[in-house]
Amino acid sequence: MPKRILQGTVVSDKGEKTVVVKVERAYLHPLFKKTIRRSKNYHAHDEKNAHKVGETVRIQECPPKSKLKRWEVVSA
Repeated sequence: MPKRILQGTVVSDKGEKTVVVKVERAYLHPLFKKTIRRSKNYHAHDEKNAHKVGETVRIQECPPKSKLKRWEVVSA
């Protein structure tokens, strides 16, 4: 099964080897036909602590690395 890849913005880099990435998605409401934006935060593994707040990064699914981390940064 292929691994999912999401794109988002780094909102926190305070953890050691961890970044929090906000991923936004837009979809059409089924009844009102209005575009709705939803966002979700993902904890991602950043091995070299290379990414800072505000950067756009791509994250990919991976086996669990800790209690919250199930994603890893693949590129900026």
